[in-house]
Amino acid sequence: MSGAVEVFLDETPGETRGAIMRDGRYTHLLVHREDNAAQTRLGARSVGRVIEVNPGLRGAFVDIAAPAAAFLPFPKNDRLTRGQRLEVVVIAEPLAGKGAVVRRLGAGEGTPRLIQPAPSIAEQLRDLAPGAESVTGIAAIDAVIEAEEEALAQSIVFASHGIDLAIERTRALVAVDIDFASTPGRDPKQARAAANREGLKQAARLIGLRNWGGLVVIDLVGDVQDAEAQSKVARATFSQEPQAVFGPISRFGLLQMSLPWRRTPIEELLLDAGRRPSVQTRAISVVRALQRQLLADTLSPRITARCAPEEALIADPLAARLGPRAVIQADAAIPPGRGLIEEG
Repeated sequence: MSGAVEVFLDETPGETRGAIMRDGRYTHLLVHREDNAAQTRLGARSVGRVIEVNPGLRGAFVDIAAPAAAFLPFPKNDRLTRGQRLEVVVIAEPLAGKGAVVRRLGAGEGTPRLIQPAPSIAEQLRDLAPGAESVTGIAAIDAVIEAEEEALAQSIVFASHGIDLAIERTRALVAVDIDFASTPGRDPKQARAAANREGLKQAARLIGLRNWGGLVVIDLVGDVQDAEAQSKVARATFSQEPQAVFGPISRFGLLQMSLPWRRTPIEELLLDAGRRPSVQTRAISVVRALQRQLLADTLSPRITARCAPEEALIADPLAARLGPRAVIQADAAIPPGRGLIEEG
């Protein structure tokens, strides 16, 4: 991708976030929580022990000293034995309750353990946006919150192009619907082509922002008369993903493709089973808001964040790392997710 690039790095106690904005739109949101298993992060290297070989899955399950065993795919003729030690690297983070996916690097020795941590958020930002300086402080806090809101939205309107884009991840696939309102007086064919170009561009950006992969189905504007042209646009739009596999556009105007999974989806990191912010997410949000106020107000002797008791339980030890001016106060009268910041 080209264009103006802005990079943001927010290090809140308990969680580090990085966000990248290109041409005024967020393209990446990276989240690392301190209590996440370091062995399961993308790029982490570990010594693992084979605990089960499953020929039917053409893979093995490997103990890497993480909460769940990692899955190691292997070629049909490869031979692994139970108890074998291997050195592996994570190529896909945990997804939908399943463990990480790893790639074999060679023989390993000793007990299962982490031997090289994954790149930090700061290092990942440097790799994704070479030469761009990371913005920190209040601007970074605001940016990562905005990026989170967009990463969790199910429908986004792009008024300048007349597009209402709905995007949803189900158990089976990622569904994208490009809804277009044509402008009177404009050539319909050209308008549809422009809407599809912009819709594909935004779909690619949002799928990347949310860390999604797997089967993707995009409902394009119009019929299949422009199928060949739209296929070229789609391939160009997703060209940053070399492992993308494209199918033909159906007679119903549906484009199908497959994208690799790499990082844990944002909603699995931040939401609970009911698709509401988890207690941990809410608690860290309180700490982030408290940190922002401390940066904005350097004179008040104390900044207090009042929040629900279950949030305070998690937030209190994290906020202590912000210094003596930061105070967490549990208040049963405050609904979950509605923390209040008070000065003085």
